[in-house]
Amino acid sequence: MNKQITTVNDLKKMTQSDYVKERFNDVLGKKANGFVASLLSVVSTDNKLSTAEPKTILNAAMIAATLDLPINQNLGFAYIIGYKNKTGVVEAQFQLGYKGFIQLAMRSGQFQTINTSDVREGEIETHDRLTGSIKFSWKEENRDKLPVIGYIAYFELLNGFSKSMYMTTKELKAHGVRYSATAKKGYGMWVDNFDAMSKKTVLKLLLSKYAPLSTQMQTAQLADQAIIRGENNYEYVDNQPVLPEEVANNKERGRIITHIKDSKNIEALVQCEEHIVDDETRKLFEAKKKELENKEADKLAKDVDEGIKKEAKK
Repeated sequence: MNKQITTVNDLKKMTQSDYVKERFNDVLGKKANGFVASLLSVVSTDNKLSTAEPKTILNAAMIAATLDLPINQNLGFAYIIGYKNKTGVVEAQFQLGYKGFIQLAMRSGQFQTINTSDVREGEIETHDRLTGSIKFSWKEENRDKLPVIGYIAYFELLNGFSKSMYMTTKELKAHGVRYSATAKKGYGMWVDNFDAMSKKTVLKLLLSKYAPLSTQMQTAQLADQAIIRGENNYEYVDNQPVLPEEVANNKERGRIITHIKDSKNIEALVQCEEHIVDDETRKLFEAKKKELENKEADKLAKDVDEGIKKEAKK
């Protein structure tokens, strides 16, 4: 019996066990049977995935079920991808599509608008390098004939807060090569579907950096592009950073840390406070703030003492 038949048969046995049935029923209810049928169909029709370790397939499927996202690849919400590890064994990797990120964001009830789009040649009117804001002049006629120069993601919350993120195609290709071992070798999702991966990347970075993250969104951020070893056990075999804030913008975090260390007073220090997104940088900020407050208190006490001495001499 070949590996493909063995994998599909083993997966069928797993999904028919009382324990697995109960888990799918707990998270999906009446949709459980349809989801399992879709899972078996996806695996049996994917040559690479059908040779993957069944347990990793099941774990990836459980993440998709927990997020209540379909795994039909034609829909673009979530994917289960076969990935050959360094030992040559094929394992299943969970991947979220950009439509999945949009779906999870809208479910939180905090978003007025959320979208992502390609940007064509001639559609950028102005780009303020100081604020980062971009003014677009969207083309309508024969737009599909214009070359794509980048991708943008945008959201607006119900409270009025809005943010966007733009990346050029050059930046996105560099991102794919940096964080995906398969992209480095010239195959995989970054090669087969660059448009979808680009939209997903700008949206994921935007949300992880600026948006309020629901519990589902946090799970999605952590599980994306990971082999699921167990509950809260994610292995990023495709060179993907573990933490959302690392994915969001390591360079900006470095600039914030430098700003904190170089700040000479409280007024300068607090200018970066709203941009802090991780606990480690927050601790550094609080320590620096306390240090500066103590210095200012010492200076004030010294000034008072000198004032008293001057008055005494009069």
